Amino acid sequence: MIIKITPDMEKVKSIIRMVENREKFLKRINVKEFPGIFAENLYEIIKELATALLLADGLKSIGENSHKDLIDYLSNYKDFEKEEVLLMNDLRIKRNKRLYEGRNINFDYFLSKKEKFDKVIKKLKEILKNKYNEK
Repeated sequence: MIIKITPDMEKVKSIIRMVENREKFLKRINVKEFPGIFAENLYEIIKELATALLLADGLKSIGENSHKDLIDYLSNYKDFEKEEVLLMNDLRIKRNKRLYEGRNINFDYFLSKKEKFDKVIKKLKEILKNKYNEK
């Protein structure tokens, strides 16, 4: 469920700093050796950027399906194509299966989708940057 809140730019800044730290971490690990850990952190980057974007808009996702609602909400932004939202949801599902069912994530998954994930992250950052400059 998406609810209205007061926009919180301080929290947005804090989340962006966390994202930067995760990105530094991902540059240091071997995705081929640790694809599951890479997936978890890649998903967290996307989720945190999406969370920051909603916070900047005065919104927040809550409840049992909050992560799914958060990603689905991104389809409201004209910047995201349907396939990109589906890709983010696919990563969410893979990450959840790894965490809650112990399933592995294959390195080839990232090999074939690296450019797409990079594009999604870049878009999220660009939208956030524009929102931040508006405030």
